[in-house]
Amino acid sequence: MSVFTPNEIAYLRGQRTGRLATVDAHGNPHVVPVGYLYNEALDTIDIAGWGMGGSKKLRDVRRDGRVAFVVDDVAGPRHPRGVEVRGRAEALDTGGREIRPGADPELIRVTPRHVASWGIDGEPYEPRGRDIE
Repeated sequence: MSVFTPNEIAYLRGQRTGRLATVDAHGNPHVVPVGYLYNEALDTIDIAGWGMGGSKKLRDVRRDGRVAFVVDDVAGPRHPRGVEVRGRAEALDTGGREIRPGADPELIRVTPRHVASWGIDGEPYEPRGRDIE
């Protein structure tokens, strides 16, 4: 059983870009747009791209796996919607090219510990969050 609701999975699959927040060596946040894929087999968010191997986000994840990931948009007037994932990330040396052909081989895999969503059930903005563990 997934930690995501069916509507959250459909929303994640329907979007192309999210934002990944990592923590640097001094405890400062760093947020960047990223391409991603919802990994149904592992119930994770997998992030890959060009330049991943030398990126600050990959270095941050190797040092401190705490991350937040957000995918959001605005469906219409006063209808923001999105999914937020907070959890642990791991930096993998392979797998990136399977997500994005031509991308670097490295991959960041986010395992959710908290999921929140808003506006994806057709309802007006009302955040709903839940801890996984």
